[in-house]
Amino acid sequence: MSSSTLSTFESSLAALDVGWTRTTPDAFADDLAAVVDEPAVGVPLGIEGVSLEDTVVETPPTPRRLTEAETGVTAVGKAVAEYGTLVVDSDPEGTEPVSLYPPKHVAVVRESDVLPDVESVTDHLGERFADGGSSVFATGVSATGDMGAIVEGVHGPQYVHVLILEEL
Repeated sequence: MSSSTLSTFESSLAALDVGWTRTTPDAFADDLAAVVDEPAVGVPLGIEGVSLEDTVVETPPTPRRLTEAETGVTAVGKAVAEYGTLVVDSDPEGTEPVSLYPPKHVAVVRESDVLPDVESVTDHLGERFADGGSSVFATGVSATGDMGAIVEGVHGPQYVHVLILEEL
């Protein structure tokens, strides 16, 4: 991934009022703790070198944990730099509900999974769809204008923060 793609992603997140932190595997637990509001619930990240074990994030998600959580922590499959969009993969572990139900979503994405544009994400989506999986695109906090004025945080998180995992 080019540094310009990462810079574009960070600029797109900032334009959406989405916080972001660059982190390393060694600093991950501390950086995660700095942005999580407790109680927090998460799903296994599936990213080598980082884990939610020994953090303030409880796993696995249960209906009670989802209801009580202030923060949901998930990995995202890919990210689209051009729009600051997160591609949240649906899976049996509960990634999608953990990203949607708590008021805050902390998304973890590897630098190499930040792609320049939507067209670049189509290979990932094609493979997921061919295997029977699905994904959703999430750009910033949820918003709706169904009743007139735009209202944020009605159908999903009110706050989003992205931890960008640097690959050494």
